[in-house]
Amino acid sequence: MHDIVDLETRGIPAMFVASDVFVQAAESQAIALGFPTVQGVFVPHPIQDRTDDEMRALADSAYDAIVASITNS
Repeated sequence: MHDIVDLETRGIPAMFVASDVFVQAAESQAIALGFPTVQGVFVPHPIQDRTDDEMRALADSAYDAIVASITNS
């Protein structure tokens, strides 16, 4: 989160992708860093046990949201 905030404050569009169990943690950290509008996309948890094909499908399903979060920052 620190890196995302740093990039954004320097005018470089940035965002993060995280597992959906970390929504509250991401929101809390963004607020604590003084950047509550940080852009992020949350994907279904868990991800560590997914196959390569499942990860590709997950990435494909999140792609539009990721691009939108960067281009609308």
